[in-house]
Amino acid sequence: MIYFDNAATGGFKPDSVITAVTSAMKNCANPGRSGHKLSIACLERVYECRKLLCNFFGGYSYDRTIFTKNCTEALNIALFGILKSGDEVVTTVAEHNSVLRPLEFLKGKGVIVKYAPLKDGEICTSEITKLVTPRTRAVVVTLASNVTGTAPDIAQIRKGIPGKILLICDGAQACGHVPIDMKASGIDALAVAGHKGMLGIQGSGVLLFSERVNPAPVLFGGTGSESFNLNMPDFYPDRLESGTLAYPAIVSLGEGVMYLTANLAKNVEKALKMTSYLCENLKAAEGVKVYSKPNPYGIVAFALENMQSETAAYRLSKDYSICVRGGLHCAPLMHKALSSDGLIRVSLSQFNTHSECEQLIDAVNELRQK
Repeated sequence: MIYFDNAATGGFKPDSVITAVTSAMKNCANPGRSGHKLSIACLERVYECRKLLCNFFGGYSYDRTIFTKNCTEALNIALFGILKSGDEVVTTVAEHNSVLRPLEFLKGKGVIVKYAPLKDGEICTSEITKLVTPRTRAVVVTLASNVTGTAPDIAQIRKGIPGKILLICDGAQACGHVPIDMKASGIDALAVAGHKGMLGIQGSGVLLFSERVNPAPVLFGGTGSESFNLNMPDFYPDRLESGTLAYPAIVSLGEGVMYLTANLAKNVEKALKMTSYLCENLKAAEGVKVYSKPNPYGIVAFALENMQSETAAYRLSKDYSICVRGGLHCAPLMHKALSSDGLIRVSLSQFNTHSECEQLIDAVNELRQK
Protein backbone atom coordinates (compact mmCIF):
# COMPACT_ATOMS: atom_id res chain seq x y z
CA MET A 1 0.00 0.00 0.00
CA ILE A 2 1.15 3.53 -0.83
CA TYR A 3 0.35 6.01 1.94
CA PHE A 4 -0.24 9.58 0.75
CA ASP A 5 -2.42 10.83 3.63
CA ASN A 6 0.28 12.24 5.89
CA ALA A 7 -1.50 15.60 6.31
CA ALA A 8 -4.17 13.71 8.25
CA THR A 9 -1.75 11.52 10.23
CA GLY A 10 1.84 10.60 9.53
CA GLY A 11 1.80 7.02 8.29
CA PHE A 12 5.38 6.09 9.12
CA LYS A 13 7.51 6.80 12.18
CA PRO A 14 11.27 6.60 12.63
CA ASP A 15 12.47 3.52 14.49
CA SER A 16 13.71 5.77 17.29
CA VAL A 17 10.16 7.03 17.91
CA ILE A 18 8.70 3.52 17.98
CA THR A 19 11.44 2.30 20.34
CA ALA A 20 10.94 5.25 22.68
CA VAL A 21 7.16 4.77 22.83
CA THR A 22 7.52 1.04 23.48
CA SER A 23 9.99 1.71 26.29
CA ALA A 24 7.71 4.38 27.77
CA MET A 25 4.80 1.95 27.84
CA LYS A 26 6.91 -0.69 29.53
CA ASN A 27 8.24 1.72 32.17
CA CYS A 28 5.35 4.11 32.63
CA ALA A 29 4.29 5.90 35.80
CA ASN A 30 2.27 9.08 36.30
CA PRO A 31 4.77 11.94 35.80
CA GLY A 32 4.99 14.13 38.88
CA ARG A 33 2.04 12.60 40.70
CA SER A 34 4.09 10.52 43.11
CA GLY A 35 7.41 10.72 44.93
CA HIS A 36 8.79 7.35 43.92
CA LYS A 37 11.73 6.95 41.55
CA LEU A 38 9.78 5.91 38.46
CA SER A 39 7.34 8.83 38.70
CA ILE A 40 10.24 11.26 39.13
CA ALA A 41 12.12 9.71 36.20
CA CYS A 42 9.04 10.12 33.96
CA LEU A 43 8.64 13.74 35.10
CA GLU A 44 12.27 14.45 34.22
CA ARG A 45 11.75 12.91 30.77
CA VAL A 46 8.69 15.10 30.23
CA TYR A 47 10.74 18.15 31.15
CA GLU A 48 13.47 17.17 28.69
CA CYS A 49 10.87 16.82 25.93
CA ARG A 50 9.45 20.21 26.88
CA LYS A 51 12.90 21.77 26.52
CA LEU A 52 13.50 20.06 23.17
CA LEU A 53 10.25 21.37 21.74
CA CYS A 54 10.71 24.88 23.08
CA ASN A 55 14.20 25.11 21.61
CA PHE A 56 13.13 23.54 18.31
CA PHE A 57 10.46 26.20 17.76
CA GLY A 58 12.36 29.16 19.19
CA GLY A 59 9.86 29.29 22.04
CA TYR A 60 9.85 31.81 24.84
CA SER A 61 10.20 29.59 27.90
CA TYR A 62 9.93 25.95 28.90
CA ASP A 63 7.04 26.56 31.28
CA ARG A 64 5.05 28.13 28.42
CA THR A 65 5.38 24.95 26.37
CA ILE A 66 2.17 23.07 27.12
CA PHE A 67 1.38 19.48 26.19
CA THR A 68 -2.03 18.77 24.65
CA LYS A 69 -3.65 15.77 22.99
CA ASN A 70 -3.63 17.40 19.53
CA CYS A 71 -3.44 20.71 17.66
CA THR A 72 -7.18 21.29 18.03
CA GLU A 73 -6.91 21.29 21.81
CA ALA A 74 -3.93 23.64 21.62
CA LEU A 75 -5.91 26.06 19.43
CA ASN A 76 -8.92 25.88 21.74
CA ILE A 77 -6.74 26.81 24.71
CA ALA A 78 -5.22 29.70 22.78
CA LEU A 79 -8.50 31.07 21.43
CA PHE A 80 -10.80 30.50 24.41
CA GLY A 81 -8.06 31.28 26.90
CA ILE A 82 -7.07 34.61 25.34
CA LEU A 83 -10.06 36.16 23.55
CA LYS A 84 -12.99 37.83 25.29
CA SER A 85 -16.16 39.72 24.41
CA GLY A 86 -15.42 42.92 22.50
CA ASP A 87 -12.17 41.64 21.03
CA GLU A 88 -11.75 41.78 17.25
CA VAL A 89 -9.99 38.97 15.41
CA VAL A 90 -8.70 38.82 11.85
CA THR A 91 -8.31 35.37 10.32
CA THR A 92 -8.38 33.90 6.80
CA VAL A 93 -10.67 31.75 4.67
CA ALA A 94 -7.84 29.20 4.46
CA GLU A 95 -8.28 28.11 8.06
CA HIS A 96 -9.15 24.63 9.31
CA ASN A 97 -12.30 24.03 11.37
CA SER A 98 -10.08 23.82 14.46
CA VAL A 99 -9.84 27.61 14.09
CA LEU A 100 -13.14 28.37 12.36
CA ARG A 101 -15.41 26.55 14.81
CA PRO A 102 -13.97 28.05 18.03
CA LEU A 103 -14.15 31.50 16.43
CA GLU A 104 -17.73 30.88 15.30
CA PHE A 105 -18.63 29.99 18.90
CA LEU A 106 -16.82 33.07 20.19
CA LYS A 107 -18.81 35.25 17.79
CA GLY A 108 -21.84 34.33 19.87
CA LYS A 109 -19.94 35.54 22.95
CA GLY A 110 -19.24 38.99 21.53
CA VAL A 111 -15.97 38.45 19.66
CA ILE A 112 -15.84 40.15 16.24
CA VAL A 113 -14.34 37.94 13.52
CA LYS A 114 -13.15 39.09 10.08
CA TYR A 115 -12.08 36.74 7.28
CA ALA A 116 -9.34 37.73 4.85
CA PRO A 117 -9.93 36.36 1.34
CA LEU A 118 -7.40 34.60 -0.84
CA LYS A 119 -5.60 36.46 -3.60
CA ASP A 120 -4.98 34.33 -6.70
CA GLY A 121 -5.45 31.26 -4.53
CA GLU A 122 -2.81 32.35 -2.01
CA ILE A 123 -2.86 33.65 1.57
CA CYS A 124 -1.89 37.30 1.13
CA THR A 125 -0.47 39.65 3.76
CA SER A 126 -2.19 42.74 2.34
CA GLU A 127 -5.62 41.08 2.52
CA ILE A 128 -5.00 40.41 6.21
CA THR A 129 -3.53 43.77 7.18
CA LYS A 130 -6.26 45.80 5.44
CA LEU A 131 -8.81 44.28 7.87
CA VAL A 132 -6.86 45.33 10.97
CA THR A 133 -8.33 48.19 13.03
CA PRO A 134 -7.45 49.79 16.39
CA ARG A 135 -9.86 47.28 17.98
CA THR A 136 -8.03 44.22 16.64
CA ARG A 137 -6.80 41.99 19.44
CA ALA A 138 -5.31 39.14 17.41
CA VAL A 139 -4.53 37.81 13.95
CA VAL A 140 -5.10 34.07 13.68
CA VAL A 141 -3.56 32.36 10.65
CA THR A 142 -2.46 28.94 9.50
CA LEU A 143 1.21 28.48 8.71
CA ALA A 144 0.27 26.23 5.76
CA SER A 145 -3.10 25.35 4.25
CA ASN A 146 -4.07 21.74 4.81
CA VAL A 147 -5.91 21.83 1.46
CA THR A 148 -3.38 23.20 -1.04
CA GLY A 149 -0.16 23.81 0.90
CA THR A 150 -0.25 27.56 0.31
CA ALA A 151 1.51 29.41 3.12
CA PRO A 152 1.60 33.04 4.30
CA ASP A 153 4.70 35.10 4.90
CA ILE A 154 4.46 35.21 8.70
CA ALA A 155 7.35 37.61 9.17
CA GLN A 156 5.71 39.98 6.70
CA ILE A 157 2.37 39.74 8.49
CA ARG A 158 4.05 40.46 11.83
CA LYS A 159 5.77 43.48 10.30
CA GLY A 160 2.53 44.70 8.75
CA ILE A 161 0.39 44.75 11.91
CA PRO A 162 0.75 46.91 15.02
CA GLY A 163 3.00 45.48 17.69
CA LYS A 164 0.23 45.24 20.28
CA ILE A 165 -1.72 42.75 18.16
CA LEU A 166 -1.20 39.10 19.05
CA LEU A 167 -0.18 36.68 16.30
CA ILE A 168 -1.67 33.22 16.84
CA CYS A 169 -0.66 30.47 14.40
CA ASP A 170 -2.03 27.06 13.51
CA GLY A 171 1.06 24.99 12.81
CA ALA A 172 -0.65 21.66 12.14
CA GLN A 173 0.57 21.35 8.54
CA ALA A 174 3.81 23.31 8.81
CA CYS A 175 5.46 22.09 12.01
CA GLY A 176 8.08 19.46 11.29
CA HIS A 177 8.22 20.41 7.60
CA VAL A 178 10.02 23.76 7.74
CA PRO A 179 12.08 25.64 10.36
CA ILE A 180 9.90 27.78 12.64
CA ASP A 181 11.29 30.32 15.10
CA MET A 182 8.61 31.96 17.20
CA LYS A 183 10.74 34.78 18.57
CA ALA A 184 12.27 35.63 15.20
CA SER A 185 8.86 35.58 13.49
CA GLY A 186 7.00 37.39 16.27
CA ILE A 187 4.54 34.54 16.83
CA ASP A 188 2.79 34.87 20.20
CA ALA A 189 1.08 31.48 20.24
CA LEU A 190 1.86 28.39 18.17
CA ALA A 191 -0.36 25.31 18.09
CA VAL A 192 1.40 22.09 17.07
CA ALA A 193 0.07 18.73 15.90
CA GLY A 194 2.36 15.97 17.11
CA HIS A 195 1.16 13.13 14.89
CA LYS A 196 1.82 14.72 11.48
CA GLY A 197 5.09 16.33 10.43
CA MET A 198 6.46 16.12 13.98
CA LEU A 199 6.57 12.31 13.69
CA GLY A 200 4.92 11.68 17.07
CA ILE A 201 2.03 9.34 17.73
CA GLN A 202 -1.66 10.18 17.83
CA GLY A 203 -2.65 11.89 21.06
CA SER A 204 0.28 14.32 21.02
CA GLY A 205 0.23 18.08 20.60
CA VAL A 206 1.78 21.27 21.96
CA LEU A 207 0.88 24.89 22.60
CA LEU A 208 3.76 27.35 22.94
CA PHE A 209 3.15 31.00 23.84
CA SER A 210 4.93 34.20 24.75
CA GLU A 211 4.95 36.30 27.91
CA ARG A 212 2.52 38.68 26.17
CA VAL A 213 -0.33 36.22 26.64
CA ASN A 214 -1.59 34.40 29.69
CA PRO A 215 -4.20 31.87 28.58
CA ALA A 216 -6.86 30.99 31.11
CA PRO A 217 -7.51 27.27 31.58
CA VAL A 218 -10.33 25.66 29.62
CA LEU A 219 -9.96 22.34 31.45
CA PHE A 220 -9.95 21.98 35.22
CA GLY A 221 -8.70 19.14 37.38
CA GLY A 222 -5.71 17.59 39.07
CA THR A 223 -2.18 18.79 38.39
CA GLY A 224 -0.15 17.12 41.09
CA SER A 225 0.69 20.55 42.48
CA GLU A 226 -1.13 22.74 45.03
CA SER A 227 -3.61 19.96 45.79
CA PHE A 228 -4.96 22.04 48.68
CA ASN A 229 -6.05 24.74 46.23
CA LEU A 230 -9.58 24.38 44.80
CA ASN A 231 -8.62 26.73 41.96
CA MET A 232 -6.17 25.94 39.19
CA PRO A 233 -2.55 26.89 39.93
CA ASP A 234 -1.60 30.34 38.69
CA PHE A 235 1.68 29.19 37.13
CA TYR A 236 2.47 27.42 33.87
CA PRO A 237 2.58 24.68 32.71
CA ASP A 238 0.40 23.34 35.54
CA ARG A 239 -2.30 25.95 34.94
CA LEU A 240 -3.08 24.42 31.54
CA GLU A 241 -2.18 20.75 32.02
CA SER A 242 -5.04 19.17 33.96
CA GLY A 243 -5.15 15.41 34.36
CA THR A 244 -2.64 12.71 33.58
CA LEU A 245 -0.21 13.57 30.82
CA ALA A 246 0.04 11.26 27.79
CA TYR A 247 3.55 10.17 28.65
CA PRO A 248 4.20 7.83 25.67
CA ALA A 249 2.88 10.50 23.28
CA ILE A 250 5.11 13.16 24.83
CA VAL A 251 8.14 10.89 24.58
CA SER A 252 7.34 10.28 20.90
CA LEU A 253 7.42 14.04 20.30
CA GLY A 254 10.81 14.35 21.96
CA GLU A 255 12.24 11.64 19.73
CA GLY A 256 10.55 13.19 16.70
CA VAL A 257 12.26 16.52 17.39
CA MET A 258 15.67 14.87 17.62
CA TYR A 259 15.10 13.06 14.33
CA LEU A 260 13.92 16.24 12.61
CA THR A 261 16.83 18.28 13.92
CA ALA A 262 19.17 16.00 12.02
CA ASN A 263 17.05 15.61 8.87
CA LEU A 264 14.93 18.73 8.35
CA ALA A 265 17.00 20.36 5.58
CA LYS A 266 17.04 17.30 3.36
CA ASN A 267 13.34 16.66 4.07
CA VAL A 268 12.49 20.16 2.75
CA GLU A 269 14.48 19.54 -0.42
CA LYS A 270 12.80 16.16 -0.98
CA ALA A 271 9.28 17.53 -0.44
CA LEU A 272 9.89 20.34 -2.93
CA LYS A 273 11.14 17.89 -5.55
CA MET A 274 8.27 15.45 -5.14
CA THR A 275 5.52 18.09 -5.06
CA SER A 276 7.08 19.74 -8.11
CA TYR A 277 7.05 16.43 -9.95
CA LEU A 278 3.43 15.74 -9.05
CA CYS A 279 2.23 19.25 -9.91
CA GLU A 280 4.00 19.21 -13.27
CA ASN A 281 2.74 15.78 -14.31
CA LEU A 282 -0.81 16.22 -13.05
CA LYS A 283 -1.10 19.56 -14.86
CA ALA A 284 -0.01 17.85 -18.06
CA ALA A 285 -2.88 15.35 -17.84
CA GLU A 286 -6.08 16.22 -19.68
CA GLY A 287 -9.10 16.63 -17.41
CA VAL A 288 -7.05 17.30 -14.27
CA LYS A 289 -6.99 20.65 -12.46
CA VAL A 290 -4.19 21.23 -9.95
CA TYR A 291 -4.72 23.65 -7.07
CA SER A 292 -1.25 23.45 -5.49
CA LYS A 293 2.21 24.74 -6.26
CA PRO A 294 5.46 23.00 -5.26
CA ASN A 295 5.79 23.33 -1.50
CA PRO A 296 7.82 21.95 1.43
CA TYR A 297 4.68 20.69 3.21
CA GLY A 298 4.19 17.78 0.81
CA ILE A 299 0.65 18.77 -0.20
CA VAL A 300 -0.73 18.50 -3.73
CA ALA A 301 -4.47 19.00 -4.31
CA PHE A 302 -6.23 18.36 -7.60
CA ALA A 303 -9.60 17.56 -9.13
CA LEU A 304 -10.76 15.26 -11.93
CA GLU A 305 -13.32 16.58 -14.38
CA ASN A 306 -15.18 13.28 -14.63
CA MET A 307 -15.20 12.16 -11.00
CA GLN A 308 -16.07 13.46 -7.51
CA SER A 309 -13.08 13.70 -5.18
CA GLU A 310 -14.46 11.16 -2.69
CA THR A 311 -15.11 8.68 -5.49
CA ALA A 312 -11.61 9.17 -6.88
CA ALA A 313 -10.07 8.67 -3.43
CA TYR A 314 -12.09 5.48 -2.98
CA ARG A 315 -11.05 4.14 -6.39
CA LEU A 316 -7.39 4.93 -5.78
CA SER A 317 -7.59 2.96 -2.53
CA LYS A 318 -9.64 0.04 -3.84
CA ASP A 319 -8.07 -0.43 -7.27
CA TYR A 320 -4.51 0.78 -6.71
CA SER A 321 -3.89 0.55 -2.94
CA ILE A 322 -3.05 4.27 -2.83
CA CYS A 323 -4.23 6.22 0.22
CA VAL A 324 -5.24 9.83 -0.45
CA ARG A 325 -8.03 12.01 0.90
CA GLY A 326 -11.07 13.40 -0.90
CA GLY A 327 -13.67 15.94 0.21
CA LEU A 328 -13.52 19.26 2.02
CA HIS A 329 -10.68 18.44 4.45
CA CYS A 330 -12.40 20.29 7.34
CA ALA A 331 -11.73 23.63 5.62
CA PRO A 332 -15.09 24.73 4.13
CA LEU A 333 -14.25 28.40 3.54
CA MET A 334 -11.11 27.45 1.63
CA HIS A 335 -13.11 25.32 -0.77
CA LYS A 336 -15.68 28.06 -1.19
CA ALA A 337 -12.88 30.50 -2.03
CA LEU A 338 -11.49 28.03 -4.57
CA SER A 339 -14.98 27.36 -6.03
CA SER A 340 -14.46 23.71 -5.21
CA ASP A 341 -16.91 21.10 -3.94
CA GLY A 342 -14.07 18.84 -2.89
CA LEU A 343 -10.48 18.04 -3.87
CA ILE A 344 -8.23 14.99 -3.98
CA ARG A 345 -5.35 15.68 -1.61
CA VAL A 346 -2.03 13.90 -1.87
CA SER A 347 0.13 14.55 1.20
CA LEU A 348 3.68 13.24 1.25
CA SER A 349 6.23 12.60 3.96
CA GLN A 350 9.99 12.14 3.85
CA PHE A 351 9.36 8.39 3.81
CA ASN A 352 7.60 8.45 0.44
CA THR A 353 9.53 7.80 -2.77
CA HIS A 354 9.69 9.06 -6.34
CA SER A 355 8.57 5.62 -7.51
CA GLU A 356 5.39 5.94 -5.45
CA CYS A 357 4.71 9.33 -7.06
CA GLU A 358 5.10 7.72 -10.48
CA GLN A 359 2.59 5.04 -9.54
CA LEU A 360 0.11 7.71 -8.47
CA ILE A 361 0.47 9.54 -11.80
CA ASP A 362 -0.14 6.30 -13.69
CA ALA A 363 -3.21 5.54 -11.56
CA VAL A 364 -4.68 9.02 -12.07
CA ASN A 365 -4.15 8.75 -15.84
CA GLU A 366 -6.05 5.47 -15.86
CA LEU A 367 -8.84 6.86 -13.67
CA ARG A 368 -9.46 9.92 -15.83
CA GLN A 369 -9.95 7.69 -18.87
CA LYS A 370 -12.68 5.59 -17.24
